[in-house]
Amino acid sequence: MRFYEHESKALFARRGLPIPKGGLATRPEEARRIAEEIGGPVVLKAQVLSGGRMKAGAVRFADTPEDAEALLEPVLAAEVRGHRARSVLVEEKSPVAAEYFVSVTWDGRRKLPVLLVSDMGGVDIEEVAERHPEHVSRTHFSTILPLTPRIAKEALGAVGISGRELVRLVPLVFEVMQIFLDCDLTLAEINPLARLEDGRFVVLDGHVDMEAEARSRHRALLKELGIGEEETRQARPPTPFELAGRRINEMDHRGVAGNVVEFDGDLGLVIGAGGGSLTLFDAVRKHGGRPANYCEIGGNPSVRKVSELTKLILGKPGVRKIAVMMNVVSNTRVDIVARGVIKGCLEAGRDPAEAIAIFRIPGAWEEEGFKILERYGVEYCDRSVSMYEAAGRAVAKMKEAGA
Repeated sequence: MRFYEHESKALFARRGLPIPKGGLATRPEEARRIAEEIGGPVVLKAQVLSGGRMKAGAVRFADTPEDAEALLEPVLAAEVRGHRARSVLVEEKSPVAAEYFVSVTWDGRRKLPVLLVSDMGGVDIEEVAERHPEHVSRTHFSTILPLTPRIAKEALGAVGISGRELVRLVPLVFEVMQIFLDCDLTLAEINPLARLEDGRFVVLDGHVDMEAEARSRHRALLKELGIGEEETRQARPPTPFELAGRRINEMDHRGVAGNVVEFDGDLGLVIGAGGGSLTLFDAVRKHGGRPANYCEIGGNPSVRKVSELTKLILGKPGVRKIAVMMNVVSNTRVDIVARGVIKGCLEAGRDPAEAIAIFRIPGAWEEEGFKILERYGVEYCDRSVSMYEAAGRAVAKMKEAGA
């Protein structure tokens, strides 16, 4: 879940990191008022969940409050890679002497957080790493062992930062590392972290991504930052169907049965197993099927959660059948999923044999699950049938039914 720039900065400010004076505006008169309070040149930045704002004209500079007032509407109307701003951040324009890059993200290969530091901030870090690799340091650190400022000091020193700058930067970088861990983030980035002409440091731009599953642990923080519980922070606002899927997933703590994304097809999908859900979604489309949704199940969800998810998908207008498919599973009981989808079909007033195009979940308790499916005449297949082939069978069923 991505934060807007002003939310990222608000989080940083809560932890003592310096940010510029400024405020949010949605109307020209608000931009003028903020500029008057700042009392000097300002920068207007569209708040979108995408990069490339400068090229799209979504970042403008104003020398006077009158200029800020006049520029608000053009900045607000600018489209950045398909995104439209819902507000504009009006901040003081800072006299910059030097720019740095600081980021903490997750290294999937090492399964550890990694601190990235560069003394060449303000530009794409990928470009710096390619052209000037000596100006980028990568430092992994533990999520178990105590976190110490020494890690930040070594990372900064590795790119040649020393003296007074090193002394001032170490606590700032160390705090970013702590924020990353404390708030269950997948990204905490400052680019640039600027040294001003008077020697002060300030966060000129910040980006924060939070693990979606961590939202419940940080409700108070998100509320304070003004992030609504129903905001998914995808490329568009969530649909009622997607919000209903989230409520189902939050019914209890057992497993996952939700994370729903709505599409306009006619084949409902109850799919899971990590990357298997994406593989199955793509396989359905490859066979010529039209998915009505994307979703995820796994981790041994309760019968009730699977049932409610099944009813939600079957109740979506235009859905003719559902396909229940996963990779080989060990931590999800096949019989529980089978009970859930059967229960969902029956409570939706649908014959399971007609409503379920295919059931392909091999794994734990599969013999018991298959017996339940046989009782209701549902077609199923075991691990000898690939996920791709199972998706093809589901699409073929739709075509046979004239869907």
